[in-house]
Amino acid sequence: MDFFKYIHAVGTGVKGNRDLTFEESKAMMEEILKQNVHNEQIAAFLLGWRLKPETTDEFRGVVEASNLFIKKRAVANSIELGYPFDGKANNPFIFPLVAKVLENSELNLVVAGDDLVPAKAGITLKEVATNIELNKNLHYFDRADFFKEMHDLTPLRMRLGLRTGLNTIEKLTKVANSDYAITGVFHKPFVQKYIDTFASRYKRLALIQGNEGTPELFSKGRLWIADGNDVEEIIIDPEYYGINYTKSWERITLQESLEQVNNPSAEFLKLARLNAAVYLFVAQKAATINEAYEKLSESLS
Repeated sequence: MDFFKYIHAVGTGVKGNRDLTFEESKAMMEEILKQNVHNEQIAAFLLGWRLKPETTDEFRGVVEASNLFIKKRAVANSIELGYPFDGKANNPFIFPLVAKVLENSELNLVVAGDDLVPAKAGITLKEVATNIELNKNLHYFDRADFFKEMHDLTPLRMRLGLRTGLNTIEKLTKVANSDYAITGVFHKPFVQKYIDTFASRYKRLALIQGNEGTPELFSKGRLWIADGNDVEEIIIDPEYYGINYTKSWERITLQESLEQVNNPSAEFLKLARLNAAVYLFVAQKAATINEAYEKLSESLS
């Protein structure tokens, strides 16, 4: 295959660039994942693709190609939490505490981790998940095991040192065949791109303005719920629930992150409860976030 045609499509400037079709994107990604392409060509394409920029049809083609390689293991009654693979730099992960809050709720949490990719240089989910005891309702999948082809691109991506379109599409893999999923989003324009790319793969998809691009709510933000073609927007404010957690704006170490999970403050525990309530609502196990939060508060009192 002449991979150069894909580089040409994204790397010849404003006048010469063109969008790839769904079929072209799928074929392009298959070639990359099979490593039938030189590393220099892969890097050139990823950089040009980011600058062009990417389209929804291209994202959908890449997701479809990736799905051919992912080794799945179903987890019943689960919600997939789509985390970025560039980690968290300034705040601890809260998902292990959320799992503890949900241990009697019959809702399983699915998370995936891997080695660090560009560009935040944060603490990875994998580092936390492999250095702490996980609740039975928290299912960790290592990408090196279930999607080795994408994992093997990590050294190349680190040498490139920049975010690419892969950062956007890699967060939701459907590795556990979950009916529900939630992932973080930085900018509102990406909400519709995520919905158009991923909503058809789940019974219900949610996007949230989470901390550092994760599906973890640490401060006031928006939640978008996609049910078919309908999108509902909800504003969630921790202060409404009496939560006064203060986010950090300085880098923390892995040890500091683990310490806050192992010995959480009262406010951090309440924040975990609110995130758990959001996940119950997304997974249609509660009619509202308020109802879920109240039920969890009663069960933990």
